[in-house]
Amino acid sequence: MMKRRGQISCVLLWLGALAWFPTVVHAEPARWNMDPEHSTIEFRVTHMVVSKTTGRFMDYAGHIDLDAEDGTVTAIEATIQAESVNTSHIKRDTHLRNAEFLDVKLYPTITYKMKSYKKTPEGFTAVGDLTLHGVTKEVTLAGRYNGSMKDPWGNTRVGFSAEGKLNRKDFGMIWNKTLDNGGLVVGDEVQIRLDIECIKAKP
Repeated sequence: MMKRRGQISCVLLWLGALAWFPTVVHAEPARWNMDPEHSTIEFRVTHMVVSKTTGRFMDYAGHIDLDAEDGTVTAIEATIQAESVNTSHIKRDTHLRNAEFLDVKLYPTITYKMKSYKKTPEGFTAVGDLTLHGVTKEVTLAGRYNGSMKDPWGNTRVGFSAEGKLNRKDFGMIWNKTLDNGGLVVGDEVQIRLDIECIKAKP
């Protein structure tokens, strides 16, 4: 009987000790919708060897699943309307939309879906499947989480910046012309830069 009372006392002491320590609760990732009005999806490619041409996509949608407290991302998905390409030059944009490049009639959308995410000392790396011109390849984005804030209208916003690169020939876009000096009109490597602002989805 004395042994049983001793066991009960030990259990009560253990439970009482636990009451002094706070329970650690990890926040669940929330859905954050991209805000195209305050975001930029930009690319750069070498032109005529000596310079770079910059363009953007103007029509897109997507979301990020994020724990805003520690910046951990569990999902990134985006869909870009290929026809919305804009390099501020009508003739060039028309060329980019035709079958020699984006072929927007046959492949109207560009999609990205994250497969893995890893924090780094500089920020994070995200590896995902990019489907472009009917071809799907892995593309790695290196970036940083810029934090969260409340806007004057009661929305919670977060921001990201990221960069990556791809070879357009890997996606079947092989058009080019050779210059007199042996260089090419268009470079193969395409640099990607993203500045993304998202709004927390309403429950």
